[in-house]
Amino acid sequence: MNGSRKIFLLSAALLACVVMLAACHRTPDEERIRAAITATAQAAEAGSASGVGESLSEDFDGNAGEMDRRRLMAMVGLLKLRGESVGVLLGPVSVEPRGERMVATFTVTLSSGGRLLPDRLGVYRVTSGWRKEGGDWRCYTASWERSI
Repeated sequence: MNGSRKIFLLSAALLACVVMLAACHRTPDEERIRAAITATAQAAEAGSASGVGESLSEDFDGNAGEMDRRRLMAMVGLLKLRGESVGVLLGPVSVEPRGERMVATFTVTLSSGGRLLPDRLGVYRVTSGWRKEGGDWRCYTASWERSI
């Protein structure tokens, strides 16, 4: 075997190892969903309507028609315009695969310094459905009920 062929084979083997290691270090889907939930909570606290909408699918359905993506984003935007804030405290997030989709459950505590949401403050138990759109996980459905 000549020297250039050895270098080529060694380079190809090294490249294959790098690709395999990179594939092993890809963030697990469950972790990506937890990160999306955390980012959404942070966006709500910051009053970022677009940040809240980022992880929601276009056809998001909240509480069986009570809240869609547009209405949820508008509510966050209205809070910011009124100078009100919402506090969001997440409990542990559990993520389970369901075929090609995922279901995430968690508790969330909503607190606020404003008057727009006083009847909605409290602790909620949330169940959310996630599906892959392109390469990203998007929440397409969620249901919540007040637990305290």
